[in-house]
Amino acid sequence: METKARYVVIGLFTLGVILGGFLFVYWLQSAGGLRRQAIYQIRFESPVSGLIKGSAVHFNGIRVGEVTELRLNADEPKQVTVTAAIDPGTPVRADTHVEIEFQGLTGATVISLKGGSATAPLVSGQPPLLVADQAASQSLTQAAREALRRLDAILAENAEPLKDTLGNLNTFAAALARNSDKLDGIVVGLERMTGGGKKGPVTTYDLSAPRTFPPREKVVRAQLVVPEPGAPIALDTQRIVPRPTSAEGAGFADAQWSDTIPKLVQARIIQALDNSGYLGAVSRPMEGLAADYQLLIDIRAFQLSGAPGEPAEIEVAAKVLGNGGRIVAGKVFAAKVVPASTEVRGAVAALNEAFGKAAVELAVWVADVLQSQPPQRQP
Repeated sequence: METKARYVVIGLFTLGVILGGFLFVYWLQSAGGLRRQAIYQIRFESPVSGLIKGSAVHFNGIRVGEVTELRLNADEPKQVTVTAAIDPGTPVRADTHVEIEFQGLTGATVISLKGGSATAPLVSGQPPLLVADQAASQSLTQAAREALRRLDAILAENAEPLKDTLGNLNTFAAALARNSDKLDGIVVGLERMTGGGKKGPVTTYDLSAPRTFPPREKVVRAQLVVPEPGAPIALDTQRIVPRPTSAEGAGFADAQWSDTIPKLVQARIIQALDNSGYLGAVSRPMEGLAADYQLLIDIRAFQLSGAPGEPAEIEVAAKVLGNGGRIVAGKVFAAKVVPASTEVRGAVAALNEAFGKAAVELAVWVADVLQSQPPQRQP
């Protein structure tokens, strides 16, 4: 009797577990979780390929429900009505946008709801009805097919102009082929003008400050600073700038100065004034330096020539400034020297000689001007 009673208890327990499992599955299917879901109907005006019972419903990318039924409209063959169970807390409003999306590598089809305005009214009806756009369920294949159809229509409408355009391209290509040698010359010219193309080794040249000056009995006890000279943009470079009339200026492409022209002129003028021994002190502007005068220089010409008989030329305008920016004196210094040869080395030597003449004249003039002025110490 005891053994038989034990078998009855085990059987009843097994039946209870099976019945509990069925009840749990029924609860999940009918109630959808811990609370009841709201039923919505969604009407599509186009095919809903890939959508089945159990397909997910997303709101702003978050799963909020699933499809419970799909039904055709017998009175309107284009329409498909989808019934969906959605979490009642989902803010589905009248302007909520509905479309079908394909997600993941498997391409699972889902209904995507996108939230609208917070002030829009809730969806009305029993059950509430959402109407999808006509293109909401358009697949990628359909979109590609439509795009190709439109492209084909455009090509058909413009077949004649396209034919003319291709003909013009053929004519242009043939003209380029016939004039390829001229085109090569144009490209070489552009490379020279812009400084592009393959470059060889560059030779660097420098100016030398003069060392011989006319004798002077008295040294001017004044401090002078020489700021960096001003120059046109064309001269603010390390390139050796040929005269505009020079027919062989391209020969200077592989040569350059040791520094930009304004900085090079500044350094050599300071060195020339030091070599002259005319002044008490000459320097670049420095923080904390209180000088009596400033020597401002503008470079107007600093050009070489690669053509026979054309001189190398230098021209600078100098101004001596006292304290408070007062111009004490001003003068223009210029010199020209015809090079002994048309090579770069000869042209640089001619310009260096011209610079030496102008620098000597400048040093003598500065000393005369400062000697005629009383020292003006900055406070």
